[in-house]
Amino acid sequence: MKFLTIIEKTGNKLPDPASLFVIGTIIIFFLSAIISSIGLSVVDPKGNTISAFNLMSSAGTWWMLSTMVNNFILFPPLGIVLVGMLGIGLAEKTGFLPALLHFCITHVNKRFLTPATMLLGILSSIALDAGYVVLIPVAAALYIAAGRSPLTGIAVSFAGVSAGFSANFFITALDPLLAGFTQAGAQIIDPDYQVAITGNWWFMIVSSVVLTLTGWFVTERFVEPSVEGVANQNLNDDYVKAGSNEKRALLYSSSSVFILLIILYLCITLTNGPLSGMGNRFDRWIEVTVPLLFILFFIPGLLYGLLVGTVKNDRDVARILGKVMSRLGPYIVLAFFAAQFIAAFNQSGLGQMLAIAGGQFLKDLMVHDAFLLSCFVLMAVVINLVIGSSSAKYAFFAPVFVPMLMQVGISPELTQAAYRVGDSVSNVITPMNPYMIIIIMEVKKYVRGSGLGTVVAMMLPYTLTFLGVWLLLLIVWIWTGLPLGPGGNLIYEM
Repeated sequence: MKFLTIIEKTGNKLPDPASLFVIGTIIIFFLSAIISSIGLSVVDPKGNTISAFNLMSSAGTWWMLSTMVNNFILFPPLGIVLVGMLGIGLAEKTGFLPALLHFCITHVNKRFLTPATMLLGILSSIALDAGYVVLIPVAAALYIAAGRSPLTGIAVSFAGVSAGFSANFFITALDPLLAGFTQAGAQIIDPDYQVAITGNWWFMIVSSVVLTLTGWFVTERFVEPSVEGVANQNLNDDYVKAGSNEKRALLYSSSSVFILLIILYLCITLTNGPLSGMGNRFDRWIEVTVPLLFILFFIPGLLYGLLVGTVKNDRDVARILGKVMSRLGPYIVLAFFAAQFIAAFNQSGLGQMLAIAGGQFLKDLMVHDAFLLSCFVLMAVVINLVIGSSSAKYAFFAPVFVPMLMQVGISPELTQAAYRVGDSVSNVITPMNPYMIIIIMEVKKYVRGSGLGTVVAMMLPYTLTFLGVWLLLLIVWIWTGLPLGPGGNLIYEM
């Protein structure tokens, strides 16, 4: 508890992530002036000399002012996240995604309640925070109804929702967000490099299955025996059955998803179909994944809203979309300052110099890629204990580690996959998780006097086991040489 208290106090003393990027940009300005003045330079693999550009010079100041708007507008994660979130946000706000999640968890055979809850928790990242708001309290109630401890239901669902956050069967809002940062980092040394939104898809599908089975084992072997009989087994009011109108709406809106998928399949496979063939770098359907994501969530969400009455006219749609965008306000602010930080890092030449020097250092170490990525994963785990925001951490990591690891032949997509592993597993034990208070309050319903220590003790087996198993899966994947997903190679060739 003393260790957790130190983590919590340290994290609370850190500035806001947007402020961290402002500070980082200022540091880059000063470093560029110092390194430029002493004439430090490096030689890239092609024999070109790379030196620092003084951002504090007259030319540097003009560059910053003249490109500030474009740095923001052309920032890769910005547009793709906003477009994707419009569709996902509408589906959540109209009630479609929470209703779908509720239906799935309440129609599971009791014998498979644990793996089903774990898997639904992992898949719930499609529905933004619906996993925390809907799945966790419903899981607690269902475990009571099954004659088991509600703490087991809370632990299983929280592990799936949070520790397995990066895994999924489907493309979620996280994929375009991380791909944008990865692409920006890769372009520091390869300006034409493109990162596919689907670059980690196959790995995340397999990860979902592996984590489900791992979570099932951890729950049955360690967690449930430790919490059995601890809680007051009182059924709460969160388990509410859906009415006939909601069931009908869910049936029709879910059917629309299958119809859209059939149309999408035909567009990809038919000769001269709009999505058949190659695009600029990847298959056409890969390059338009974000617009497709928008359509696949927007139409079912709109249909559900019309049928249950949460949407009555076009004004309601505009109002809901406005609320979705307002929730993204902090991200837009973060994206503005992150864009300036990455642009300054790139323009100064420090990014290239660090990547080349760091890459050469890693080459001289002559260690296996699996060891390098394992160290990177562990670093992400530790940093996640102090900084909760996934996007903020990766915005700092990507421009440094993506180009550096490219120098030793590790693809940007593989670095991104490694980050996803480290960023997820410690979510369930860090006080910096913004949803931790929800879990604590849920546990308090059943255990008087419980707090952060209760939750951490309950969730620590998931963190340790998920870390070991998921990291092992990543290493095995590297050894097999299989692509991480459509457009997601393991190796980068200079």
